[in-house]
Amino acid sequence: MTRGATLPILLPMSQPPTPPLYTLENYCREESVGYLLNAVKGRLSAALDAALAPYGVTATQWGTLFCIINESAPTGAELCRHLSCDTGSMTRMLDRLEEKGLVRRERSGTDRRALSLRPTPAGQALVQELLPAVITVLNRQLTGITAAELEQLKGLLRRILANG
Repeated sequence: MTRGATLPILLPMSQPPTPPLYTLENYCREESVGYLLNAVKGRLSAALDAALAPYGVTATQWGTLFCIINESAPTGAELCRHLSCDTGSMTRMLDRLEEKGLVRRERSGTDRRALSLRPTPAGQALVQELLPAVITVLNRQLTGITAAELEQLKGLLRRILANG
């Protein structure tokens, strides 16, 4: 290279566009990712409902209570966003959990309109009691899938989420 010459600027190579995976010619409802994800969610929910029934809790109640305990959604509005449900359904869900003595609603110290959700000691204890049953159901649903395949599946699902 001669003195005073500049180096070329290397731009990152862009990925070539991928062709559409679904077309009018190849679309089959039973093979669509939406159908399969919905079917898996339905089977998993049904298996969780059956496993949690002796405790008087549904899979949806478990998921809501678990989110509250892990503080991933401390308000009803955040729970709705986190769990993809409407406010009316969430209000009824929180009413049920409150009636069971598993959660309590507290007024925010900074905004009187806002309610914070807190697990009760009974709610915290129930989650610890239910966790082994939930893990058993998950492991049963993942029978025949290796740890590497599970990581690949989770990675693919995260990529789908990121595209949304």
